[in-house]
Amino acid sequence: MSIDNSLEPAPEQIGEINKYDFRTETEGVFRARKGLDAEIVAQISEMKGEPDWMRDFRLKSLEVFQAKPMPRWGGGIHIDFQDIYYYLKPTETQGKTWDDVPEEIKETFDKLGIPQAEREFLSGVKAQFESEVVYGSLKEDLADQGVIFLDTDSAVREHPDLLREHFGKIIPPDDNKFAALNSAVWSGGSFIYVPPGVNIEFPLQAYFRINAESMGQFERTLIIVDEGASVHYVEGCTAPMYTTESLHSAVVEVVVKKGARCRYTTIQNWAN
Repeated sequence: MSIDNSLEPAPEQIGEINKYDFRTETEGVFRARKGLDAEIVAQISEMKGEPDWMRDFRLKSLEVFQAKPMPRWGGGIHIDFQDIYYYLKPTETQGKTWDDVPEEIKETFDKLGIPQAEREFLSGVKAQFESEVVYGSLKEDLADQGVIFLDTDSAVREHPDLLREHFGKIIPPDDNKFAALNSAVWSGGSFIYVPPGVNIEFPLQAYFRINAESMGQFERTLIIVDEGASVHYVEGCTAPMYTTESLHSAVVEVVVKKGARCRYTTIQNWAN
């Protein structure tokens, strides 16, 4: 009997995989208790200073999540939703330069090569650590053309009408159980708006890092590409390996108008 090992990583690939398996020693500034209920959802909304409509959206989404059965994926997959931290705030504020980011978190992204990639070939970067985006940038010439590249929490505050027009419209909370979960506890993610006729030559990138054990990360991304515009968005995700389980459950909505183009790339290296 022969055994096909073609799906196993080659020896030279092991080092590439293991380079993401490290943990940063940092406690953050706030960690919600484990478990999921209306109190946790309301606490997340309060911590973010959200408007009433978003808090209500979250709480209604929680009800949908609780009512929907688990999908039948097979393989004996089991998730203990009460053994997860749903919100961990790593810093008080988001950095506008890498020097604004706490040193231990900056070192994490240095190891992952994000600042170097930003310098060499990216039009803008968002770096999320646990539940919040800790760093963001956008090239000045793109901002001058009206391009918006924010974390989604900031977009709720700064562009409420534009966000609310599309938020939860492509993937509503009742689409599936995990869409409802994300809608209840979402945090971070990217909000992009590209005005009509603007073509962004180099990619915009977001990087999502889970660091803590038993952590849930629920980024929410909304991309709006107006008529005749174009953008390439790249999303990277990694986490250390733990014996306990973590959960990443994102929702991504992409609105592409007439004659526009959006290329969306996801690169993931999660722990097993």
